[in-house]
Amino acid sequence: MSNARATQLSRRGILAAGSALGLGAVLAACGDEDAKSGGADPDASKAAAAPAGPWTFKDDRGQSAKADKVPAGIVAFTGVAAALYDYGVEVKGVFGPTTTKDGKADVQAGDMDVTKVTVLGNEWGQFNIEKYAALAPDLLVTTMFDSAGTLWYVPEESKDKILAVGAPTVGISVFDIQLDQPLQRMLELAKTLGADTTSAKVTAAKKAFEDAAARLRAATKAKPNIKVLVGSASQDIFYVSGSNLSIDLEYFKALGVNFVEPSADALKASGGWYENLSWENVDKYGADVIMMDNRTSAIQPADITEATWKQLPAVKAGQVIARNPEPILSYDKCTPLLTSLAEAIESAKKVG
Repeated sequence: MSNARATQLSRRGILAAGSALGLGAVLAACGDEDAKSGGADPDASKAAAAPAGPWTFKDDRGQSAKADKVPAGIVAFTGVAAALYDYGVEVKGVFGPTTTKDGKADVQAGDMDVTKVTVLGNEWGQFNIEKYAALAPDLLVTTMFDSAGTLWYVPEESKDKILAVGAPTVGISVFDIQLDQPLQRMLELAKTLGADTTSAKVTAAKKAFEDAAARLRAATKAKPNIKVLVGSASQDIFYVSGSNLSIDLEYFKALGVNFVEPSADALKASGGWYENLSWENVDKYGADVIMMDNRTSAIQPADITEATWKQLPAVKAGQVIARNPEPILSYDKCTPLLTSLAEAIESAKKVG
């Protein structure tokens, strides 16, 4: 197994831990039926007229993606596509969690109309290369969850064939930095793709994000002793995330959030991301507020039947909130994450 593949599989476990994706079988590549590329929300900031001439963007690998003109045939990881959608930039195809089993939009799809994009793969390991090539892509965009520049959700075993299609690639780092940094990078990318990033809508969204950050900072200052545990549930394991490496948790910590922190030894097996506990030991840490992975890959709090979970003081007090370990990188989508945590801390009773 190559180092890159090992990294992606390790990260896949991390996701299930509430730091990025869920556990599940690696399935054969497949895709949903082709559909017309979708237009952006009419209420979203409209893309400005695409500038003429060559296009270039230096990504977080230090690589410059180049094209003769501004890319129009964009294919992106679902969460990235959702962020671009908020800025009025259309994509033709997506890969990654896009639809749930009942056909509804996955949480990572944001406000996109998932019926109007071609889904190249809905689960880990799925990427339909034939459909990808048929879209005549001129740009592929995704995130990166490691320092090696591994393109997220681009299967290692078929990466060379995907790259051989010829579209330039852009990777936005979401590894061991604070949330505001990739937010800014996504805004910069959207601007090069024709988005009007100075519109009243975008300006207001950024101001709302900054106000929400100030509110969270004030909440943590007023209640510094409120302990917050970050978890994710699977059938056999409860994962407790450390606050390092994840963009949202690093940012929240910088704003003063008092996180439960597993020891370095406990985090070692996952490369620093999380500690895995049996359900019998889910009460290992005291906490006043619990943030739980809201992705479809994780068991949701309402569906957890374990008695040890139900007896946790924060659970009994109703002090459990949702967390998206893979935030959609637009200011509009990240503001509620800050607001929800601020409200939880403001109203929390000391129970842990």
